[in-house]
This record gives sequence, structure tokens and C-alpha cells, in this order.
Amino acid sequence: MQVDWIEAAAPRRSGRAIFEHESAAVSLGDALELLEGMPSNSIDSCVTDPPYELGFMGKEWDGTGVAFSVEFWRRVLRVLKPGAHLVAFGGTRTYHRMTCAIEDAGFEVRDSLHWFYGTGFPKSLNVGEGRGTALKPGHEPIVLARKPLEGTVAANLATWGTGALNIDACRIGTDDTRSARNTPTPGFNMRAGVVCGSASGRWPANVLLDEGAAAELDSQTEHLRTGGTLKGGEGRERAIVSPLDLGPRSAWVPYGDSGGASRFFYVAKPGRSERDLGCDHLPAMSGGEATDREDGSAGTKTPRAGAGRNGGARNFHPTVKPVELMRHLVRLVTPPSGQVLDPFTGSGSTGVAAVLEGRRFVGFELTEDYAPIIAGRLQAALDGRFGKVG
Repeated sequence: MQVDWIEAAAPRRSGRAIFEHESAAVSLGDALELLEGMPSNSIDSCVTDPPYELGFMGKEWDGTGVAFSVEFWRRVLRVLKPGAHLVAFGGTRTYHRMTCAIEDAGFEVRDSLHWFYGTGFPKSLNVGEGRGTALKPGHEPIVLARKPLEGTVAANLATWGTGALNIDACRIGTDDTRSARNTPTPGFNMRAGVVCGSASGRWPANVLLDEGAAAELDSQTEHLRTGGTLKGGEGRERAIVSPLDLGPRSAWVPYGDSGGASRFFYVAKPGRSERDLGCDHLPAMSGGEATDREDGSAGTKTPRAGAGRNGGARNFHPTVKPVELMRHLVRLVTPPSGQVLDPFTGSGSTGVAAVLEGRRFVGFELTEDYAPIIAGRLQAALDGRFGKVG
């Protein structure tokens, strides 16, 4: 099946540049061929949103089988440096097949992240008597994998600069850390088994929330308060060694903050203005044009067929990811000044995130219709239109 897919895709290969800059370059063409032209052990991370292989909205690119291809992921593995991380989104129905292909290609599966969002709508067929055929979508799984190390983590880091996650760069900020910073207390409570906080924020979790999901979670948990002191007295210096880590937590502090449960997780905030940023020169598309349907037809009126999607948008890609979410993931797995690969550039969100995080970016995209969107958004990021870098 994988060989058939490779042969069938061959006629569509081109490789011409969509966007070229010293910080970001995107080529139009088939990722399988373009990966073959890259040197081995040259890329610091891969952050990508592959096809979910569902034939989403009738798009040809979402049913090729590439995300399930062991050979494809082997080619990604080859160009990554030892210890480099892969972050790949998946669909809830097909994530397992993609993850198995990634593992069979030689990656070590390190974790699964879960992005929860509040904007999904059920694509369900009403069959009467209160029955339907689907649940409301509310999350997307993300696989976190790593190319095997050369030796120990320390040795791999010294040689290649890869192998570890940028934990401190991805801590979740708190509202009350200013007061906590004034009373540093080492933070592992052996008796309670609770890790307390760092002045730079909470340890990043493998759960990620968007604004809607955060609001829903907070409405259920109401107002909570985190414990503010450890037994033994606030401000007392103690050299406690955490069994979960390699050394003393001399800089860790208790938070003592309050709010909803969502404050424990990262929150992304997507929006129409963000998606269209950099696409001012492109025409706005109607819902029918964006979904390859006739305006006013049944296909533009039912959620099962994508009703309401992209109507009036200039960025008409159907699966745009929030830039803040992608920035978090890029920052988590990519060394400072490292290079990020995205073989499925889509609307360019990973590239925008890489530029904003001060990383270099290389991307591939098979669908020529998305080229102007990618180029416009990357240029907007380089021009500072997405906000201050960092």
C-alpha cells in the first residue's frame, strides 16, 4: 500500500519555491521526493499537522495514506538529528495508525499531547428519536516522538544540541508569581508528594486548552486556590532533592495563586483575524468556494459537510492551527536558533510560529492553491505583523 502511494504521487512532484528567505523556505512538491534531497542529520525538530486520512471536506490530500506510511516517516527520521523530536497532530479516528507508522519507522514514542478546544461542532446525521451518528469533536491528539539518541542525553546534547525538551521556555505563567518570587522556598514536599512551583511558571503539561475549552473547564471547577506554603514555614531554605529530577530544586517556590482549573494548562487563542493576517491581497471566499460546493446547496448548510467553514475568509485552508499553539510546540522541541521542518505546511502556521520564536524553518506543500496563503503569512511574520517576537 505504501509503495503504491509513493508511485501514485510521483507525477505531482515539482519542488519549485513558494517562499524563500534566510529564515524560512517553503517548496511546492511532494514531501517524499523533497525529503530525499535533504542531507541526513540536518534538522533539529519536526512540527507538523499531517493529513488525518479522512477525506475531510472531499480534499484529495486528506486521503492519500501518507500519514500511515512507514517509508515516509523513515525519510523524516533520516533528515532529523539524533535526539531530535517529532510533533505530529492526528485525528481521533486515525491517530493510532499514524503513531504505529512513526514507531515502526524507528522513532521512540515519548508521549501523547492532547489539544482541547471548545469550537468543534458535531458532524452527526439526525436519524430521529433523539439519535445521531457522531459526538461533538473537542480534542485532537498529538504524538511526541524522538529520534534515538547517540549515547546518553548529555552526550547527544553536547554533539547535536538535541535530545531534551525546553521545559523552562514553556512553563505556564501564573497570576501571582510576583509575590511568590519574593519568598523562594525549595519545592518538593516529600510527605505530601506534591511538586510546588517555579518562579518562572508551572511545568508544561501534555494537555493544551484553547480559550473555549478553558472557559468550559473553569465553569465546572469554579474558583480554586493553590496552596501557598510548604510545611516548615514560608521562606525557610531547605535543600530538598526531588526524586523526579536530577538535582536540588533550590529555585522552586509555592504559587499561592487562584482561579479556574485552566490555569494549569496552556491556552491558545485562534481567530479569523489571525488566520487572515498576511492574506490581505487575496480575495475573500464564500463558504461554497472554500468548500468546493455551490453556495446555498445542502453541502453548505449541514455541519457534516462543513457548514459555516471559511465563509468570507481569505485564508481558506480548512484546518488552520492557532499560531500560539504552534509557537508553544515549536518552542518546546526546538533548540534556540534551530531549524524546524514541516512536510505538510498547509496554511503555514508552523512556519509563522518558527519565525516568531527565532527558529529557522523549512517546509513542503503539495497543494499549489495554498502557496499564496503560506507566502503571505510568512512575510507578515517576518514583518512583525503577528506581534513582538519572543
